[in-house]
Amino acid sequence: MRLADIVARLGGELVGDGDTLIRGIGTLAQAGEGDIAFLANPKYRGQLAETAASAVIVPPSAADGTDRPHIVAANSYLYYARVAQLLYPAALPNPPVHPSAVIGEGVVLGRNVVIHAGCVIGDGVEIGDDTVIYPNAVVYHHCVIGRRCVIQAGAVIGADGFGFAKDGAAWVKIPQIGRVVIGDDVEIGANSTIDRGAIDDTVIGNGVKIDNLVMVAHNVQIGEHTAMAGCVGIAGSTKIGARCTIGGAGMISGHLTLGDDVHISGATLVARNLPNPGHYTAAYPLEAHEGWLKNAAHLRHLDKLAKRVREIEKKLEKSEGTN
Repeated sequence: MRLADIVARLGGELVGDGDTLIRGIGTLAQAGEGDIAFLANPKYRGQLAETAASAVIVPPSAADGTDRPHIVAANSYLYYARVAQLLYPAALPNPPVHPSAVIGEGVVLGRNVVIHAGCVIGDGVEIGDDTVIYPNAVVYHHCVIGRRCVIQAGAVIGADGFGFAKDGAAWVKIPQIGRVVIGDDVEIGANSTIDRGAIDDTVIGNGVKIDNLVMVAHNVQIGEHTAMAGCVGIAGSTKIGARCTIGGAGMISGHLTLGDDVHISGATLVARNLPNPGHYTAAYPLEAHEGWLKNAAHLRHLDKLAKRVREIEKKLEKSEGTN
């Protein structure tokens, strides 16, 4: 594909030879002839002058950083993503439903649905147009998946939620009769699990992106265009708003509400409602082990220290009042 053809399809400002042929994508450090590279992180700007790529994608702030043919785009990382889609289109296998896939009764498949080898699709499942389900994924009975979704290998949609009632020392299972309802343009990462609702549905909104090894418990609701990185765990009946992000290994306790545009740092435990937008962090900073042990020892005495401070403040107030 010519560089000019890319700009004609995606926009952006073309600088240099539009007839430059592009066959692939590479990093600034590793790209070679026929590749297009991109600059998204300013700390790699120094590589612009040394790259062997045939062309580069740059933000306006770096437009003067290279003599090679280049495309200037306001969001160079997004532009790279669009170029990657052009150069590496997904192929539709033939047949689109692999012979080894197990399809239950009453399943409704939209147009161009792809189901790879070893998948199990339960009774009454509905899958929208252009959705792709990769090998060995399982979609339990009566779940609903929207259009243009991607379910990566090994994902499990609609398994029973963790619902048990205590009976003395024993546990009595509570039948999980809800579904999982997934909107359009959702991606579920490899080996992630989304549990079906206990009574009401577990709901994943349009455009949600879920990384690998994520656990979404029963009756969780996730708003549109929220994204979460690997190993996130969300306990039951929590509601997460739109356009939120949750960093890797973030843990969200159950029965909480996170508002729209809430951003959680990696490895953060959220144990209270967060109704207001903002960036929240509860991860303990990294330090040498010996220092961490000393600080952890001090943390155990914070309550006593706070009481002593309050007592001192009261004494000071009394002293000032007598003067």
